[in-house]
Amino acid sequence: MTSDEAHELIHCRAGGTSLLIECRGSQLPHVVYWGRDLGELSDDELAAVALTRRPQQVYNSIDRDVPVGLLPEPAYGWTGTPGLSGHRGGPAFSALFAVAGRADAVADGGRNVTITAEDAAARLRLILEIGVTGAGLVRMRASVENTGEDTYVVDGLNLALPVPAVATELLDMTGRHLRERSPQRSRFTAGTYLRENRRGRTGLDATLLLAAGESGFGFRSGAVWAMHVAWSGNHRVLAERTPRGVAVLAGGELLLPGEVRLAPGERYTSPWIYGSHGDGLDEVSRRFHQHLRHRPGHARSPRPVTLNTWEAVYFDHDLGRLSQLADLAADVGVERFVLDDGWFSGRRDDRAGLGDWYVDTDVWPDGLHPLIDHVAKLDMQFGLWVEPEMINPDSRLARAHPEWIMAAGDRLPPEARHQQVLNLGHPGAYAYILERLDALLSEYPIGYLKWDHNRDLVDAGHRGDGGSAAVHRQTLATYRLIDELKVRHPQVEIESCSSGGGRVDLGILERTDRIWASDCIDALERQQIQLWTSLLVPLDMIGAHVGATVSHTTGRRHTLGFRAGTALFGHFGIEWDLTTATPEERRELGGWVALYKRIRELLHTGDVVRGDHPDPAVLVHGVVAADRSRAIFAVVQLATSAQAPTGLIRLPGLDPRSRYRIAPLPPGDRIDGPTRSPLGWWEDGAVVTGQFASEAGVQAPTLYPERLALIEAVRVDAGQDLAAAGS
Repeated sequence: MTSDEAHELIHCRAGGTSLLIECRGSQLPHVVYWGRDLGELSDDELAAVALTRRPQQVYNSIDRDVPVGLLPEPAYGWTGTPGLSGHRGGPAFSALFAVAGRADAVADGGRNVTITAEDAAARLRLILEIGVTGAGLVRMRASVENTGEDTYVVDGLNLALPVPAVATELLDMTGRHLRERSPQRSRFTAGTYLRENRRGRTGLDATLLLAAGESGFGFRSGAVWAMHVAWSGNHRVLAERTPRGVAVLAGGELLLPGEVRLAPGERYTSPWIYGSHGDGLDEVSRRFHQHLRHRPGHARSPRPVTLNTWEAVYFDHDLGRLSQLADLAADVGVERFVLDDGWFSGRRDDRAGLGDWYVDTDVWPDGLHPLIDHVAKLDMQFGLWVEPEMINPDSRLARAHPEWIMAAGDRLPPEARHQQVLNLGHPGAYAYILERLDALLSEYPIGYLKWDHNRDLVDAGHRGDGGSAAVHRQTLATYRLIDELKVRHPQVEIESCSSGGGRVDLGILERTDRIWASDCIDALERQQIQLWTSLLVPLDMIGAHVGATVSHTTGRRHTLGFRAGTALFGHFGIEWDLTTATPEERRELGGWVALYKRIRELLHTGDVVRGDHPDPAVLVHGVVAADRSRAIFAVVQLATSAQAPTGLIRLPGLDPRSRYRIAPLPPGDRIDGPTRSPLGWWEDGAVVTGQFASEAGVQAPTLYPERLALIEAVRVDAGQDLAAAGS
């Protein structure tokens, strides 16, 4: 930076985060520091921070310092992945923006900055928004506007945040149907680590978060920085390290060829990009949880115990059978009854009917009123399954409007689950679906929609536009459809389901109320699926159900205690044909439902904690109240261990200065294991300091594989037993 070049430092602080942004002359801003709160700094102190972080020039480099902007610019010397990619049929392939104005605002407990910049030669305007939310998340997006007189094609718009040199290890997710959110780690070396999603939805194998941290970072320790792209369509996220030692996390929407062609005066806006940091993944996660729980439309009522009919009856809908199931559900304490797939015209299996959103009069001659009335008399809310973005070729809708099916011209994509994708970017298709859903929600007292999306978007083009790529348009249309239904029916909650957990992102969660984490409700698989899903999503927004004794997706057999104890750490529900359960099983299930109701306020407002236990066969996780007065922990034996007994476990997150009574929590107090003596403290509990429990640890119960036990911790001076606390 030359001595006469004007510069300004902007310090955004909120939620324990500092974001220090430097603006040099007319250059786009770049981040000098992102991490733990630096406190209140004077102008001189801010200048010193910026000065002491500026690198030297070295041989054979650009003849000036090249800071990496929030929108990295090749025209300024950046040789990594560019922020903006686009052209006007060849020219204007490289933009160099000059800042033209800035506006500051304070909102939601954080500070936001909006910067406007121009490139007169490329005839483009850039609007860059960045700030820190009240939860301490960095939140940013960019818009590019065509100020020229011909078309500008946007190929990509990626925003970047720097991470320090100590971030030498990467963590992200992969997955598949029935096994979402499998973590994977790699070294953060020179070059680009790129994850692209081209599935047209967030994806069962989506990264969820791309985290960079100190080697060996875990849940409770190790500096870590993470990025999330809040978008439910195609997207990319990358970690990049240059030979100069610069390291960034970057991301944005992945645009297919020709998807965004800006006519004069038109504007493209990127998805919101989120960054979170912390000492360990728990702190990174907590910021996302706080952010989601402070959404304006976040559900404030206790999360109702839900029964979903899918694994109980599948497509075999019968009023008598479903009424009996509702009776048994009410007996065990269910508060919401959800009728899944199979209720609409021609839907006897998954080969036909999608798109014909009329109640099947052959199965339901009096409509859904008799079932809904029966459910209401049992004091339960009624919910319904829909899949608005999909269409079966064997449907009245497809036969009437084949032009509404997404395709790259006249060639239809391969079917998946016997279905194609309905083009919501087509005005006629959008109007039809909006009318049908609005009519259903107006006719019936429906309080909840399970909104499914059961296939990837392959060759997803707009046939009315020559078959041009249309995933971007489809994603925006889906958002618009949900938003409009929420305006018309504000009492209706919506669950995002997509072959299970295939659409989990902050874009869809800005407008829905929970996600279905996986179509697999095998409790063993769910322990890992829910653990890693909860890095982004708070427990009150993760659907977690008690399945049948023998899992429908894995064939494993599990105790009711393991199944219910797993579902407890989420939005608790049941997906089990209770007509096949014994009276003893229903009584035991009722006990778990009662426990959930007593402790759901804690589970759904507290801080999620996860232990860094050395034995991969043992998992320790829990929830600690925001004031740290009480906590619940699960000790989970995933498999046989290399050692026995289990040994010491730490109970993380407790106040080190307080004393806690720790004790088993019924009905999760049963400890079946290969032991011949009792655990000394288990029967009567013990009083220990929070520091001792969190750092030294206590002896864990030794359990058989695929079992769990619950431990409650109540601060002694709080004087309240957790198990007796009201919801």
